[in-house]
Amino acid sequence: MSRLHVTGSGVVLDLIRSGITTRRELTDHLGWSRVTIGRRLTELLAVGLIIPDGSLASGGGRPRESFAVNKDAGVLLAADIGSSHTQVGVTDLVSNVLTASHADIGLYDGPEEIFRWAGQVFDFLLAKVGRTRDDVLGIGIGVPGPVDHRTGTLGVSQFDPRWDGVPVPRWVGDWGRSDAVVAVDRDVNILALGESRLGWPDANDLVVVKAGMGIGCAFVVDGRLVRGARGGSGQLSAPLRERLSDPLRRLETVASGATVGDQLTQAGHHVHTGVDLVAVVASGDRAARTAVDEAAAQLGYALADVVGLLNPTAVVIGGALAELGEQFVAVVRRSLFAASHAFARQGLIVERNRLGQDAGIRGASLLAQDRLFDADRISELTRTLDPA
Repeated sequence: MSRLHVTGSGVVLDLIRSGITTRRELTDHLGWSRVTIGRRLTELLAVGLIIPDGSLASGGGRPRESFAVNKDAGVLLAADIGSSHTQVGVTDLVSNVLTASHADIGLYDGPEEIFRWAGQVFDFLLAKVGRTRDDVLGIGIGVPGPVDHRTGTLGVSQFDPRWDGVPVPRWVGDWGRSDAVVAVDRDVNILALGESRLGWPDANDLVVVKAGMGIGCAFVVDGRLVRGARGGSGQLSAPLRERLSDPLRRLETVASGATVGDQLTQAGHHVHTGVDLVAVVASGDRAARTAVDEAAAQLGYALADVVGLLNPTAVVIGGALAELGEQFVAVVRRSLFAASHAFARQGLIVERNRLGQDAGIRGASLLAQDRLFDADRISELTRTLDPA
C-alpha cells in the first residue's frame, strides 16, 4: 500500500470486509482518532460502497452502529474456464451467486469462441436479474495454465498455443462499465480462493486440487494464495521415472481426465468432457472405474511430497472428477497416506471441496471483488472528498 493511503478509506473498507464493522472496533483496531474514522466512513458512505447495517447490542448504553459493504451497489461477472467445460455467473458485490450458467466449451475451443459465447451469456444473465452492463463493476476470470495476475496476460506455453500470451482484459473490457476492473488468474487458484475464504475460513494452510480433464494444484500458505514468480506454481509431476536423470513429466500426461478419456474413447465410449467421463464411471463400467482409480492413485502419490513440504491442514479436491464423490477422494487419500511422511499425514484432512459446483464462480467473483476493493484504489477514489 502506498504511503499516501495508509490512513485512507480503503483501509477501513478492508476491515469492514473482514468483519470488523463498528466504529469502536475500527477505532480500537487502527488506533486512529474518532474524527478520522468518522471521516473515512463518511467518504465510503458518500460513494455508496458501504451502508449502515443496523445496530448491535453493546451490553448497556448506546447501541454500537455497524456498517456493511453495499452488496447491491453493482454486480460482478465471474467465469471459470476449464479445459472442456466453462461456468459463468453474476454475483453481488459480496460474491453471492445471483444466477449462473454453464456449457461444454473450454480451452480447446480457443479464446475467440469462448469470450464471444461468454459475452452473450452474460447479457442474458444480466437481463435475468434486472441488470445491464452499466451495472458491472468488476469481472473475474479463471483460466487453465499460468497467468500474470497483475496484467491478466496468459503465460507461454499453454496446452493450446492459441492462448499463448493472450491479454484477457482486452477481450472482456466491454462486458462492463468503462471503469470496471478485470482480474484474471489460474482456474485452480480461483477454486482455492473460494474454498479458503468461504469453505475453510479457519484453515490457514491448504493444498487445493482441481481434477478434471486436466489437473491443477494451488497452495494457500498462512492464509495467502501462492502464485509463484510467473504465475505457474503448483505444477504437479508424474511420481515415477525409470531413471533419476529423466526429465519430469507433467502429471496430466499420465493421470488426468483427458488421459483416462482417451483410453475410454479407444474402447468405444464417447468422452469429450469431464461430465462425460463421470457419466461413464457412474454407469458402472468396470474399465472406466479402474482407469479413474489409477488416475486417483497417481494423483495421491504426486501429492505426497507436496504435503511433506507444506504441512497443510487439508487437501481439498474439486473439479469434474470430484463429482464422483468419496469413491474418487478415498483412492487419492489412500495413496497419499501410503506414500507421505508420517508427520505430514498426522491430522491431515483429504476431502472434496465444500463449495461444490459454485466454487469456481464464487472464487472468480472474489478475485474481482479484491481488485475492485483494493485499498489504494478505494482511497484514491474517495481522496477528493477529504476536506484535508
